[in-house]
Amino acid sequence: MYVTGDNFLEPGGKVSEIEAKTLFDPSRLSIPERSELIAQSPWVTDMPELADQARIWLERIPAQQPRLLAEARRISRPSLDGSMVLGVGKVAGHVALMALGDLATALFSSESTDSASTNRSVDRIEKLVRAGGPAWVKLGQFIATSGGLLPDEWVEAFAWCRDEVPHLPPRVPRLVIRRAFGCRVRDVFEEFDPVPIGAASIAQVHRGVLKDGREVVVKIRRPGLRERFISDIRAMAAAAWAAEKVNEVARAGNPSGFVELFAQLVLEELDFRIEALNMVELGVAGEHAGADYVRFPRPVPGLVTSRVLVMEKLPGAAYTSVEVDKQIGQNLLRFAIQGVLEHTLIYGVFHGDLHAGNVLLDKDTGTLSLVDFGIVGRLNSQQRMALGQFLVAFAHMNVRAQLEAMVDFGAIPPEMDLDVLVEAIELEVRPHDLAEDADVAELADRIGKLVQVVARHGVRLPKELVLFFKNLLYLNGFAASVAPEANLLGEITPVFGYFQQKYGDAIDLMAFIDADHPTPTQHGQLPRPTPSPEPPRRTVRCGARNPRLTGQFAWE
Repeated sequence: MYVTGDNFLEPGGKVSEIEAKTLFDPSRLSIPERSELIAQSPWVTDMPELADQARIWLERIPAQQPRLLAEARRISRPSLDGSMVLGVGKVAGHVALMALGDLATALFSSESTDSASTNRSVDRIEKLVRAGGPAWVKLGQFIATSGGLLPDEWVEAFAWCRDEVPHLPPRVPRLVIRRAFGCRVRDVFEEFDPVPIGAASIAQVHRGVLKDGREVVVKIRRPGLRERFISDIRAMAAAAWAAEKVNEVARAGNPSGFVELFAQLVLEELDFRIEALNMVELGVAGEHAGADYVRFPRPVPGLVTSRVLVMEKLPGAAYTSVEVDKQIGQNLLRFAIQGVLEHTLIYGVFHGDLHAGNVLLDKDTGTLSLVDFGIVGRLNSQQRMALGQFLVAFAHMNVRAQLEAMVDFGAIPPEMDLDVLVEAIELEVRPHDLAEDADVAELADRIGKLVQVVARHGVRLPKELVLFFKNLLYLNGFAASVAPEANLLGEITPVFGYFQQKYGDAIDLMAFIDADHPTPTQHGQLPRPTPSPEPPRRTVRCGARNPRLTGQFAWE
């Protein structure tokens, strides 16, 4: 699959200027604007009033993004007025300082540590997460879903953060629903299960049945959460600042920048109207792409506020609990890679928090279902072009071309000396040692080390690039579960073949594609889902006068 001839690379291994410009050009794609996709979507228009509600979200929510970003920057500035100690509750401020230093070391240092040191570091962070507020638990969840970026010992130690968060008291969900919709639970739901099916740092989810018989999932935000998150993030900012003062590795790892990124992600997750728009945008992109191997839930119009989100219930169970045969597993992996890349490179919007709990598998139909859209990445045309160039350069193990693509993306300052970075990556990542038949674990290891090296050299990766790299590393765990013998690099080749076949002139990848690898259309496909009859629908009018339900925004 590696191309070393002059048809792709100039002498010295640099991608030619002509190829770099024509390799991937989103401006030549005939992809409608998102507002058009929503207006034309049968998936949207089939649900009464969803198109109108989505249009309101699309008009108003993006205008609020600069405000959220400014707030994230404000609360992530360090303050040493005592908020650090107060914010972490029972744990002293110096423990927070040491813990963030440990985390930065694990994230950005290529040096291995002995098991005793690792255990001490993990123990410090775990005590902090257990004793701190919800943002610290959210930090633990980030660690638990960062396989490849962090050592396995860290990821495994924080697995409890995904499923051991305490449930709300039994009466609280009903009170939250009543305040959000202005009416009683029984006025909205025919059935509402008081026992949650899952609980996390921000919300917990319940099963429900609407009056018209539709099965739904009800996501309820924990009361008083925003104020507690802000307090926690201020404490993190102070601890990060102090860690940078006393820890050289932490200083190189820029934990203050991580806290700002973390604050931005959290503030977006706290408003479920943003999540509702996210799932609509991803759903219409998947529909337009013809990705019928993956399903997205639709939010129920009239039942979405900043604190409560009612959405369709999708079929499936965690793929880690479902056994699949080798061929189906191989197809699932290929579809997962295809879906991640197509959403990201073609449509510029992608699920930013893929992990085992957010990807369900319906074994009867062979389809995947995605849930939890609180974190979503968005890329403009220039970023998509640069990312496409990066992926091809990565597949060729062309380090300089990778870095030049990251400059075009906006991740690396143009004035930075790339020779220094190339030398560090060649020395520490050793990309040319990666065999053509490398397994997913080896590939994930190289990606993780690449992120570590560039971050340690002062490169402050943008949110979208961090999320995309995290998704690539997630595919490592997904492959290990459904197709453990797969060659991930080998799977990317036919996926690019699919892109070349489908998008033609806009994606000039013929130099990259190996003719010996068939495209996905030449392989056996998974069974496609058969539409099932849906119960008659009735628009829920309860609380229709509530401004939160009619699109007026009062950011909380």
